[in-house]
Amino acid sequence: MKSLLEHPDVKAFVLHWGEMGTQWGVNRSVAQIHALLYLADRPLPADEITEALGLARSNVSTALKELLGYSIVRRVHVEGDRRDHFVAESDQWEMLLRIAAERKRREIDPTIALLGELAERLRDDKTAPPMVRERIVRMHEFISTLGNWYEQVRRLPKPTLIALMKLGGKVARFVTPFKGSKPEP
Repeated sequence: MKSLLEHPDVKAFVLHWGEMGTQWGVNRSVAQIHALLYLADRPLPADEITEALGLARSNVSTALKELLGYSIVRRVHVEGDRRDHFVAESDQWEMLLRIAAERKRREIDPTIALLGELAERLRDDKTAPPMVRERIVRMHEFISTLGNWYEQVRRLPKPTLIALMKLGGKVARFVTPFKGSKPEP
């Protein structure tokens, strides 16, 4: 595995992916392991990952559990080897959809649930400041709408998703009632 990381562009990618991971709220080691597995041409056992990246075995084990939880890495068995080996999802769209689904489950769904409870309590709480009530209710509606939009979009076939992404802002002409009108704030 050392030969793969000896290539400067591979090393640059792995290091950058680790740095970006910290910006995305992911542990640097988790992101670096993901980058290494993504670029690897074969399944890797944890001890090779440990050696290649110079990480503690416990850190690699914890990171692999996190990546398995996101379903962007999977455990595979290699004939003649009793160790677990790991491979990364190589389809970028599939990877994006799996990460988005897990982040929604971990971050958005609990927020929608809490905001729903707060909005319900505030509806009956006459002592609550009206501005607080109004803003929490609006935030609940907004994040719920975002969650519902995500659920609808994630069911679209991959070719449709790709076409929508490529359209970018041009898709607005299909939903904007009048040319040149501004979207609601």
